[in-house]
Amino acid sequence: MPAGVPAQGPGGVSDAVPSAALLAHLGMSGQLLVRTSAEAAEQHRHLRVRLTLSGGLTLDFVDQRTFGHLSVQDLAPTPDGEPGGLGSDLALLPVPALHIARDPLDPAYRPDDVARAMRRRRTEVKRALLDQSLVSGVGNIYADEALWRAGLHYARPTQRLRQSDAVRLLAAAEGVMREALVQGGTSFDALYVNVNGASGYFSRSLAVYGQEGEACARCGAVVRRDAFMNRSSFWCPVCQPRPRAPRAPRVRVEPVDRPGASTA
Repeated sequence: MPAGVPAQGPGGVSDAVPSAALLAHLGMSGQLLVRTSAEAAEQHRHLRVRLTLSGGLTLDFVDQRTFGHLSVQDLAPTPDGEPGGLGSDLALLPVPALHIARDPLDPAYRPDDVARAMRRRRTEVKRALLDQSLVSGVGNIYADEALWRAGLHYARPTQRLRQSDAVRLLAAAEGVMREALVQGGTSFDALYVNVNGASGYFSRSLAVYGQEGEACARCGAVVRRDAFMNRSSFWCPVCQPRPRAPRAPRVRVEPVDRPGASTA
């Protein structure tokens, strides 16, 4: 969440273009909570930073495990020349965020271009979907849900995807994120809440994630779980068939004439 810090000029503070931004990294358990003055009177036990906003509100940075942090970072031009994100007209980003790709809800997000870039990778499709340098904002839960909607197995090689497959997957990811946003996100415990401290309820709409042993909502097959990158992948064996191993190339063996060997 970059918050603009105006650039300093010879005459003092300039209102033109900010030179730095406040960057929030939530780590594993960080939260940004907007609170009224009455709510702020009762200080959260894991409060790390409090920012005073207009209208009698505060923005609290709460972090139970202390892996998150706030920092002021220099701004630099965006790699594609487009605005830095929703709500900003400036083509600027904090320097540490320049390598992060746009997410599917960004106005400057181009799914066709991302699909082509995905197909150039030599990896599995879920690994590509979780690669923040390709597309950001898609975590393990939403990746499983998007793959199920698109009918693709998580281990499908990206180089074997058709353009239409990749576009369909990215559209599914966008759909999952938009629906989750309407429902406040996916909250499994008190660490996952919105800025008002309210839990989301998209977990009730999950089709495959966490549904091991349950019937697939689309075909009725039993949902499976595989270990994946120290986490889990949930998938339907009917809707998302495992990709076939590529055939080994045939090797033609030519006869070799030995010196002195009889040809009779």
